[in-house]
Amino acid sequence: MKNFELNNGYRIPAMGFGTYRMAPEDTVASVKCAIESGWRHIDTATIYGNEKEVGQAVRESGVPREELFITTKLQGRDRGYESTLRAFDRSLEALGMDYIDLYLIHWPASPFFHDDWKELNAGTWRAFEELYDKGLIKSIGVSNFMPRHLNELLKTARIVPMVNQIEFHPGWLQKDCTDYCRERNILVEAWAPLIKGDILSDKTLGEIAAAHSCSTAQVILSWVLAQGIVPLCKSVTPSRIAENLAAETLVLSSEELATISAMSNCGGRCYNPDNCDF
Repeated sequence: MKNFELNNGYRIPAMGFGTYRMAPEDTVASVKCAIESGWRHIDTATIYGNEKEVGQAVRESGVPREELFITTKLQGRDRGYESTLRAFDRSLEALGMDYIDLYLIHWPASPFFHDDWKELNAGTWRAFEELYDKGLIKSIGVSNFMPRHLNELLKTARIVPMVNQIEFHPGWLQKDCTDYCRERNILVEAWAPLIKGDILSDKTLGEIAAAHSCSTAQVILSWVLAQGIVPLCKSVTPSRIAENLAAETLVLSSEELATISAMSNCGGRCYNPDNCDF
């Protein structure tokens, strides 16, 4: 599997297998299938409720832990310095691991819900930095942080986030945010690149897929990779799990890439993180 290099020199597999809303009873089999198919980057979160099953799948896969890249995320109710430290311990225990490759603040505290949002994010990040310094986390980052959140965070941060995981898909490029991150060497990850499957019947994407004798999903994932962004995608179907990973070998033309980038009204959640407090 291809890799990207984070701003601390740590390597991250270029594609991530997502487990969002994956039922615990499906998680072990699906994650094991993904690992067997060649996936090495597994993405979970406390709020998904399946950290334990992800850890079980990793152990049962037979692949050495050091060959896998595991991400989990801090949920909103656990923000703050002390509560973050406690939440991390719970995640580590649930996963049954000695360290986590990437730990993310799942959503920023925002002024719409928290008067002390700046202090709350700063305290959370201070805990992340301490856990990173101790070697319990190999890389730290954020999720759904827009430039306005990052600007405030960087005023007190000792360590620049290595990753920002955001909603990114055709019709929702978040250019201001992706440009901001690139300028600061913060790697962007894309959640919902396939818009929960809603875009897979698009005619234009179907024509590009037909030209390459591949799936529409592979076209979208290849397009995300071409932006220097890590796509995260989920499936519980073995054939699709393997098929999606093959997208990293697909090369689209500059014209095809431009066509996809120019698409609009494709659907998706298109969240304003300030209106969310997950």
